[in-house]
Amino acid sequence: MASGIEHLLWVMARLRDPDGGCPWDLEQDFSSIAPYTIEEAYEVADAIARQDFDDLEGELGDLLLQVVYHAQMAKEAGRFDFERIAARIAGKMIHRHPHVFGEAEVESAAAQSIAWEDAKAAERAHKEGGDPSILADLPLALPALMRAAKLQRRAARVGFDWPEVGPVLAKLEEEIAEVRAELAAGGSPARFADEVGDLLFAAVNLARHLGVDGECALRDANRKFERRFRAIERALRGAGRRPEDASLDEMEELWQAAKAAEEPKCRDPAAEQ
Repeated sequence: MASGIEHLLWVMARLRDPDGGCPWDLEQDFSSIAPYTIEEAYEVADAIARQDFDDLEGELGDLLLQVVYHAQMAKEAGRFDFERIAARIAGKMIHRHPHVFGEAEVESAAAQSIAWEDAKAAERAHKEGGDPSILADLPLALPALMRAAKLQRRAARVGFDWPEVGPVLAKLEEEIAEVRAELAAGGSPARFADEVGDLLFAAVNLARHLGVDGECALRDANRKFERRFRAIERALRGAGRRPEDASLDEMEELWQAAKAAEEPKCRDPAAEQ
């Protein structure tokens, strides 16, 4: 009896079979499937955030399907296959964990995070024709807030970072002042975008220095806003009204009534995965 992964590989090969396969699947290529791959990764993260492990099982299957899909297309093109993908990542994990698979020792998770980044840097340095920058290999497709944090962590590894949070706060205040100056000068949309971008980048830096995962913190803030605004809507509906019928002061009062103390849930990840 075939294993689960063998069965899945067979299913995907059948879907892509020119002789009786699925017309939609046959039309796809790496570029057309990539957005689905990203979407499925987000759905995995969402299931984890909701602690819905039954849903997580299904979402992980959907994400695995994306890997199998790309592997099948690569196999058809004579480039690589699922077996090579699995072997390559297994080899990479062994290489990056010499304290598990070799004689090296690490004192803590933090020390392992440093060793992990050192190993990645060494791999980049030995990559033929590769970008020698310490900022290399950070995908442009990452969420901008997450990529900002990764850029900052990479730069911090070579000392381009403030040693304490005070200057970070000062920089945040400086960026706010520059937004105010643009407002006073009647700046253009392009100038506003530039200054707001700097402000957001500084906010990410503050989160990093405070040990907060900015991406996680913003997701929690989004959920908090949605929860509280829905409470406003429910309160108004209970009175036979709609939000557009209420004044800002009324809605602010309802917002404050819905506000509840919450423990912070986000911490900065120990390492880039």
